[in-house]
Amino acid sequence: MFSIRVYGILINELNQVLVSDEFIRGMQITKFPGGGLEFGEGTRDCLRREFMEEMNLKVEIGNHIYTTDFYQISAFDNKKQIMSIYYFAKALEEITVPLRDKEFDFDEQQLKVYNETGETETFRFVNWDNFSEAVVTLPIDKIVAGLLKDK
Repeated sequence: MFSIRVYGILINELNQVLVSDEFIRGMQITKFPGGGLEFGEGTRDCLRREFMEEMNLKVEIGNHIYTTDFYQISAFDNKKQIMSIYYFAKALEEITVPLRDKEFDFDEQQLKVYNETGETETFRFVNWDNFSEAVVTLPIDKIVAGLLKDK
């Protein structure tokens, strides 16, 4: 069984990279914004939907960056193989969700959501000089972070 994931790399005018800090199933994960492809949906439509759902943000989807080219088991379900697709994304409007300055800085409402659902997320920008593979948690994200830094 496969899980297809689509992620956006959003770099702002200050040369900062957007990341999502998440509590998911008891784990702390820092990843790029995005999520799962739904049946009947194209990858670019998926990414637009994910940014809207997660950040209430309209984005333009840019060039393709990377698609997983190796076997990767899901961190959450050892019966699923992950295929991840990455694109550049550009905000078409001002970001209105609260942005944090430090890792896993959840507010009271986000912690309430976590207590109810077992999942919550918050967003922050990482300065380009501080951005590296070490910033993100998931193996495929680490590859993409390395590709970005090498360019």
